[in-house]
Amino acid sequence: MLGQHAPSVNLPNQDGEPFSLQQCSKQFVLVYFYPKDMTPGCTTQACELSEAWSSLMSLNCDVIGISKDSPKRHRQFIDKYQLPFTLLSDPDGAVCDAYGVWIQKSMFGKRYMGIERSSFLLDADRLVCQIWRKVKPAEHAQQVLSYLEAAQRS
Repeated sequence: MLGQHAPSVNLPNQDGEPFSLQQCSKQFVLVYFYPKDMTPGCTTQACELSEAWSSLMSLNCDVIGISKDSPKRHRQFIDKYQLPFTLLSDPDGAVCDAYGVWIQKSMFGKRYMGIERSSFLLDADRLVCQIWRKVKPAEHAQQVLSYLEAAQRS
């Protein structure tokens, strides 16, 4: 997928309104997939990205979060943590599947399907220019900032 056009995204946002990548106006778009609103790891990741928001904006990067949660749940998550970015609802997992993040997982010996915490950085042509898999929630915002800063220097 690296270097290829990103799969299209046409999903409802936190207000139930249709949203697509074409609505993103920045040079870069970080599309991050996460398992579930209001859970510890996902909250940490969202809050870290929120804290990095002004730096991401200055580096010309939009942020879009995607999970299978409902638009209503996304709105609650945004309101509770004052998140400045858009969250999209992928209830049937079609976009998660297109990005290859709907995977078999295991916890306490039990196997189940779930979202692998992953991010895809898209360039101005919406080509995938960087992929982060098995993201560590507390470190991810800094990884993205470091990548964007290096890209701006080169």
